[in-house]
Amino acid sequence: MNYCANIHHDSASIIDDLKGDQSWRIFRIISEFTEGFDRLSGIREGISIFGSARLRPSNPYYIKTTEIAKLLSENGFTVITGGGPGIMEAANKGAFLKHHKTVGLNIELPQEQSPNPYQTVSLDFRYFFVRKVMFVRYSIGYVCMPGGFGTLDEFFESLTLMQTHKIYPLPLILFGSDFWAGLVDWIKTTLVQYETISPEDLDYIKVTDDPQEVLDIMLEHRAWKQEQRQTGPKNNDLAV
Repeated sequence: MNYCANIHHDSASIIDDLKGDQSWRIFRIISEFTEGFDRLSGIREGISIFGSARLRPSNPYYIKTTEIAKLLSENGFTVITGGGPGIMEAANKGAFLKHHKTVGLNIELPQEQSPNPYQTVSLDFRYFFVRKVMFVRYSIGYVCMPGGFGTLDEFFESLTLMQTHKIYPLPLILFGSDFWAGLVDWIKTTLVQYETISPEDLDYIKVTDDPQEVLDIMLEHRAWKQEQRQTGPKNNDLAV
């Protein structure tokens, strides 16, 4: 079986084809942005936690995610996730158990995505790019637990936005050194060796196995963020 045969599938029912007359879709896109901005407008200290939808409650990383979310919630942070099962459920659950607001940004998918029951604020999106804006706009830090393509997508997008100075710096934590070691080594060697990134770009990334260190980093960043809001230069081109 050749490559094209491997990737082709019956997608008519799950893919919103972007060809043809799309003027009506503009209104749906605008409505998703409007609802998102309206319902999340009160969040100023959100932490987005990303990770696989496939990890079960017995998985050690599910358990660690719940612990991290509890610590963040106890210290006034709002946990934001993609709203699905697995790691997303674990993060929402940790905040929920602490009786703290916790956000789920759900997305319509053909598989895996079913809303978990631990969201106190739940939004539904059809368009990935609208959902991505909500993560960036309302988060002051990212925690990437072990995950697949979706987690990698959020990780590299945030790196790109910081590298190109499109957003203010935010902590980008990779939790689970065993899981992330191969990727980080590849970035440090291949990308730097081929000069496709600068060595200092690695400063944006922090790898840890300690939930308390995640909290300490976010607390330090929050203090810096509050100082920037009060005394720092205003730049409307950056997402604060």
